[in-house]
Amino acid sequence: MMDTIAVRGIRAYGKHGANPGERDYMQPFDIEIELGVDLQSARASDVLSETIDYAALRDTIVAMVRDHSYRLLERLGDEILGVVMADARIATAAITIGKPQLLAGATPSVRLHATRA
Repeated sequence: MMDTIAVRGIRAYGKHGANPGERDYMQPFDIEIELGVDLQSARASDVLSETIDYAALRDTIVAMVRDHSYRLLERLGDEILGVVMADARIATAAITIGKPQLLAGATPSVRLHATRA
């Protein structure tokens, strides 16, 4: 059985969107990520290097949102999942990206999944 690491409530700012003008200015994106990881070693050792560093994971996601620009949340999420899945310890990953300022009174979001082959 796989253990889960989740980081919720990540607020990142970037220039992403398909509508005219959306990529002209920074806007907020709300992100959640869940990772399926075997944490048996970390559970026994109590050593940070045996698990996923939450702060480094958050920093990577924030930098990717800030430093790249895509039309679709699907593409942004896929790029983030690609970087996250480069860590061989991660068996599965799911990311949800919401765009809270796009629709008045509603937050559209996408949820993407990746699984190690």
